[in-house]
Amino acid sequence: MKLIIGNKNYSSWSLRAWLLPAMHELPFEEIRIALSTDETAAEIEKYSAAGKVPVLHDGGLIVWDSLAVCEYISEQHLAGRGWPADVQARAEARSCSAEMHSGFFSLREQMPMNCRATNRKVAMTDDLAEEIARIDEMWTGLRVKYSADGPWLFGDFSIADCMFAPVVFRFSTYNVSVSETSEKYMQNVLASPKIQHWLEQARRERETIASEEIGM
Repeated sequence: MKLIIGNKNYSSWSLRAWLLPAMHELPFEEIRIALSTDETAAEIEKYSAAGKVPVLHDGGLIVWDSLAVCEYISEQHLAGRGWPADVQARAEARSCSAEMHSGFFSLREQMPMNCRATNRKVAMTDDLAEEIARIDEMWTGLRVKYSADGPWLFGDFSIADCMFAPVVFRFSTYNVSVSETSEKYMQNVLASPKIQHWLEQARRERETIASEEIGM
């Protein structure tokens, strides 16, 4: 497999697609394309007509969009283990993953993922506060429900954790206050060796995207 991603410091969707095969120690070649440059569009077009990262190449197959990439890897390389085995838990995991995939626009715009930044502050709008509260509520409820099965949202690591990993980075960067239960979940994510590897490489990147450097 070849996985085409963007800047590790900024590309939240790339992190989502990268984390699933990385956590399961699947072999894949990583191709990084610097975003927001004059060459970005042409470079991405070499791998996908969709014009965005991440993109997965597996033999002659091209899969784009983070959630689609995760679904494909789960089905073809993990025997479905990307999702919880229990039917009800799997339905919940897909629901909260889809909610993240298609929503939380204020969070994305006002608190962009910036892994290497620390102690950033932004104005708290009503919409942003509502979205943060919703995520905190979701994480807390899932951790209370599935805590006996392991430290991830549904006990074992799943695609749902891939979808929310960039949010953990956001909350850490912008010092977002969450419940004690959600804070413990965040610490578990941030302590993961794969997340630490991603963060280390993000810190080594030289590119700066001015539009993503938000907060004082």
